[in-house]
Amino acid sequence: MTDELAAGAARPVPPSPRPRRGVLLSFFAGFAVFAYVFDQLTKIWVTSSMVEGERIPVLPPLLHWYFIRNSGAAFSIGENVTWVFSIIMAAVAVAILFQVRKLGSVWWALALGLLLGGALGNLTDRLFREPSFGMGHVVDFIQLPNFAIFNIADSAVVSAVAIICILTLRGISLDGTRVHGEQKGTDADA
Repeated sequence: MTDELAAGAARPVPPSPRPRRGVLLSFFAGFAVFAYVFDQLTKIWVTSSMVEGERIPVLPPLLHWYFIRNSGAAFSIGENVTWVFSIIMAAVAVAILFQVRKLGSVWWALALGLLLGGALGNLTDRLFREPSFGMGHVVDFIQLPNFAIFNIADSAVVSAVAIICILTLRGISLDGTRVHGEQKGTDADA
């Protein structure tokens, strides 16, 4: 019996199985749709129930709804060149769609889904809101103390970037493999 235990202990442990491509694509699409729809629904709610410039305390002094239309990017940077942001967001969306075929990790599916949903949420504002096509103002309404006013799409993009940074620091590639220096292994996605 000890020979059987010794023989069993000598066997290498197989790497954990990776999620199937269809499951990963479903997660990616689900996260992208969730981020986009949640962003657009909250913007519809804000524009239909608040007056621009109105401030509503939610959890004072930490959180307020403060409805503004942002004609630029973060901190109103680039107000006169918003068409550039439209082009950048469209390029980001296309680049994400090209990279999705390499997905091998649930965490990368989450990150890229949030990134795509957020980019498309703000792109929709840039394309279809006033004052004109490609130069529309983005609806922002979440205000934290001493910070920029933002929206759900911005939150999705920032969350995606944070996840991508963590995955990169942990050495987890888009295809789900883990890279440590010169060695390559597999990612044990939870």
